[in-house]
Amino acid sequence: MSDEIDNHVELVEGEESLGPQGGERLAEARRALQMTVLEIAKELHLDEHKVRALECNDFDVIGAPVFAKGHLRKYAQLVKANEADVMADYYELTRTSGAPPALAPRSRPREAISLGPWIAAIVVILVVASAYWWYASHAVTPETRVTGEITPLPQEAQVAVEEEGATADTDDSVLEETIPISEPVAVPVPAVSADSNEMQLSITYLGDCWTEITDANGRRLFFDLGVTGRTVNLSGEAPFNVLFGDAANVSLELNGAAFQIPAADRRGPTARLTISGS
Repeated sequence: MSDEIDNHVELVEGEESLGPQGGERLAEARRALQMTVLEIAKELHLDEHKVRALECNDFDVIGAPVFAKGHLRKYAQLVKANEADVMADYYELTRTSGAPPALAPRSRPREAISLGPWIAAIVVILVVASAYWWYASHAVTPETRVTGEITPLPQEAQVAVEEEGATADTDDSVLEETIPISEPVAVPVPAVSADSNEMQLSITYLGDCWTEITDANGRRLFFDLGVTGRTVNLSGEAPFNVLFGDAANVSLELNGAAFQIPAADRRGPTARLTISGS
């Protein structure tokens, strides 16, 4: 009975030694700086109950994981907490609160493979290859030499050949005089048109805003928290799929011209839209 009590006490002490995790770290850092929840809410552009939810590790209240991570990073910067520790706690908390871990597949024992037949087959192949090489290297191919005498042409035949050569030369000169040489005509080469699907997007951050942008090929062009005063220039194949966590904090230029986010694409502070460039 005493052993069970000791084990229970050790378990309780182990749980208490874990210390604050995730949002709890942020709450302690906030209290150490003597800041209120309302002050944090104004800096993060959140309601007070959402700030308290972050401090209680109730991330479902925030919405999508991308928003929770963005607000945790900004909160850690505000209260000068260790951002890496806070994010490590977040991933640990969200991992343990999800579905149970999948069981690793059992490995089946490999059946013993007899190497005897394979070794015998390799030996046979080597023997056959060696025999073929020896036969090919020692085989002698008789050379056939053709000998013959060159019979000189009679004098009349030589004269006939010389006359034919002279006639051919005369014909060639006549052809050269009668056939005009045409000058080459320049053919215009059409200019290669530029890729009309290439699009340029410039983002200037007036405040912090989580941003996700992919091009038509699904390639990530930007996937990070944009901070105040930063300007990001992106290029890729149109259209762009864009998500802004706080659309009021961004100023856009599309292909060098100012671009306004349509009101229909806004849902509160968040904006999700497709920019085609047309």
